[in-house]
Amino acid sequence: MKNEAHTQDALVCSIYARAEEIADRVVGNPPDPQTGFTAAADRIITSRLLALPLILALLAFLFWITIFGANYPSDLLARLFFWIEGLLVQAFTKLGSPPWLLGVLVSGLYRGLAWVAAVMLPPMAIFFPLFTLLEDLGFLPRLAFNLDRLFQKAGAHGKQALTMAMGFGCNAAGVVAARIIDSPRERLLAVLTNNLVPCNGRFPLLITMGTFLGAALFPGGSGSLAPALLVLGAVLLGVGATFLVSKVLAATILKGKPSFFVLELPPYRLPRLGQVLARSFLDRTLFVLARAMQVAAPAGVLIWILANTSVQKITLINHFSRWLDPLGRAMGLDGVILLSFILGLPANEIVIPAMLMNYLAAGALLELESLGAVRQVLLLNGWTGLTAFNFMVFTIFHWPCGTTLLTIKKETGSLKWAFLAALLPTLLGLALCLLITKLTTVFL
Repeated sequence: MKNEAHTQDALVCSIYARAEEIADRVVGNPPDPQTGFTAAADRIITSRLLALPLILALLAFLFWITIFGANYPSDLLARLFFWIEGLLVQAFTKLGSPPWLLGVLVSGLYRGLAWVAAVMLPPMAIFFPLFTLLEDLGFLPRLAFNLDRLFQKAGAHGKQALTMAMGFGCNAAGVVAARIIDSPRERLLAVLTNNLVPCNGRFPLLITMGTFLGAALFPGGSGSLAPALLVLGAVLLGVGATFLVSKVLAATILKGKPSFFVLELPPYRLPRLGQVLARSFLDRTLFVLARAMQVAAPAGVLIWILANTSVQKITLINHFSRWLDPLGRAMGLDGVILLSFILGLPANEIVIPAMLMNYLAAGALLELESLGAVRQVLLLNGWTGLTAFNFMVFTIFHWPCGTTLLTIKKETGSLKWAFLAALLPTLLGLALCLLITKLTTVFL
């Protein structure tokens, strides 16, 4: 294997040497590339000592901008959508609409769509342009170069680093991005493991739980940095799991000969802002948002029906929560939390509103005005630091959203791989939560 890699490297080097010789004859003596800006920057960005710390710092910066930059526009959109909802309620009332129709169409369908749009649109509108700027700048090929060695050790392809990075914006987009990998086996590896990194739909869950857990760890208020560090730790956990699961799959059901790829590092160049904004918003943000809303609409209707249909004076949503409660307790969670994750299959943004609706016995999706108010509701319902920690673990490791599953089915052409993509992270999350709860019970 090593001899083959050396042979390929030698062949590529000889081709480039010949090309440079021909170019030198045609255009004269070009400037020494080792003295240019690109070479100077690459000595830092691609160095073995500084590459990974720089990548982590850049990702942390992108997450910080995306997370905190999206808060205000998300709030504005939520207020706008609730104002529109008020107008819809008035219109249905004037038309003499029956309460059940108003509930299904407005409190169910419309509100489900509104929350998904309010939560997803601002982060994607921030993250995707930033990601595309890095793409145009020439950073992403260097990201693949830096992580290639780790992915090769895991039996995967270096370009999987690009699909993984895209998954931070949206796992469905990360699955589609796996098309850049030529090897079918390694492309499937990238598809099956993309959900192990959190998408922007799971960041609100991580932030809420990070805030809850940070307040528990630093009750004096000195832990303002704790939520950000907890979210970053959750992200790194997902990245580590990507390498581990890739290695296991490459050694078992996806055995095969690792492929090599030649990656030419392009020179750094100034991004074309207009083209970047148009491409990222039209081709990525609106495309992914449209897919998410397609699956969120029926979910909002289903949640409303479950919360407003009673059997023996108990709503269906409460019946299902009680049935799931033993498993939830064993995982350090509860039945309400597990049911909320199940109801959040169409879109992860629904998980916390559905959970709060169940805790407060409300009849429709809702979201409280502040994280402090959310924390009080959770405490009143028996939450502890263990609950919040395991919630974060299960947020990272559970089935992909409906949009991602549909995308996996379309990209692989098989329900089998979509099922496996859902089973792998779910089993990992279940095992970790059971283990953490057991260890906590024994040692604390």
